[in-house]
Amino acid sequence: LLGQILDHWFESEPLKATLATDAVIGAMASPHTPGSGYVLLHHVMGELEGRRGAWGYVTGGMGALSHAIAQAATARGAHIFAEKEVCHVLLGRDGEAQGVALQDGTEVRSKLVLSNASPQITFLELIPQEQLPKDFVQRIRQVDIRSPVTKINVAVDRLPSFLAAPNARDGQPLPHHQCSIHLNCEGTELLHQAFTEAAQGHPSSRPMIELCIPSALDPGLAPPGCHVVSLFTQYTPSVLACGQCWDEQARNTYADTVFDCIEDYAPGFKASVIGRDILTPPDLERIFGLPGGNIFHGGMSLDQLYFARPAPSYSGYRSPVPGLYLCGSGAHPGGGVMGAAGRNAAQVAIGDFRHL
Repeated sequence: LLGQILDHWFESEPLKATLATDAVIGAMASPHTPGSGYVLLHHVMGELEGRRGAWGYVTGGMGALSHAIAQAATARGAHIFAEKEVCHVLLGRDGEAQGVALQDGTEVRSKLVLSNASPQITFLELIPQEQLPKDFVQRIRQVDIRSPVTKINVAVDRLPSFLAAPNARDGQPLPHHQCSIHLNCEGTELLHQAFTEAAQGHPSSRPMIELCIPSALDPGLAPPGCHVVSLFTQYTPSVLACGQCWDEQARNTYADTVFDCIEDYAPGFKASVIGRDILTPPDLERIFGLPGGNIFHGGMSLDQLYFARPAPSYSGYRSPVPGLYLCGSGAHPGGGVMGAAGRNAAQVAIGDFRHL
């Protein structure tokens, strides 16, 4: 249990709760959920520019990372077709992958196919079910994809000024504006209570909030004096209780709750808001193809990791379809902006390609 690990090393409840957020981020779990300690490990392993456990911002926004990868690929002869939806994987007589068919009818032939989509999309939508082992299909259907995340992007006309650390007179960003700011994290019991509400189908009345201001480090993201604020919040269930749906009213009601909480820490925040974009779990699934809105393509629980990701006997990036590989977050070692699943899958695919 994460709670036991934190209790062993720390005394300060706010510190424990803040660290606990990295153990429940993106997970429909509380600090008291067995196995939550691993999710914390997953988020602090590795290093950035020689600093262990460090995270960083991408200059120009997260899309700039994809753009850099695309540039590296095209420089080596790759052809990239954006906004071209894949309809299904083309299969040969023996059931092997032979390319993909696009929604517009175009067929792209290839000896190998690597899918960065979720296991659910890859194997339940792009491949005929009769081409897959029944136990494999059942396993993919049973993957826990519950997501507690609602992402809110906000445009503001000035920096938030927090009661605990008021802004400087010149309005320039202070050190805390350039970090991840954790709100409603005074104690782990607050996180557990927020989780309990969502587990019963209700958005948390006091949500866990991770607030970042990327424009404090990268001024090009907003006009002079203005800023963009990224709110990573939980817990919000994918499916609401009593048959309710995530309509516009439900979205705005929850966002208002989040903004009220921020207002308590930073009076004047609501008045500074120019616009907001609210992405609930169903929105994240619809727009980005995240199953259940899960940012990791499936829960990072111990029963869905290592040799069991995405399914037992298929953790090595190969799939039941010869020539089809899974290279996204649904593969080992799971989610996170680290590229490990993609690199590992590429190595396996390259090794197989040499023998074709």
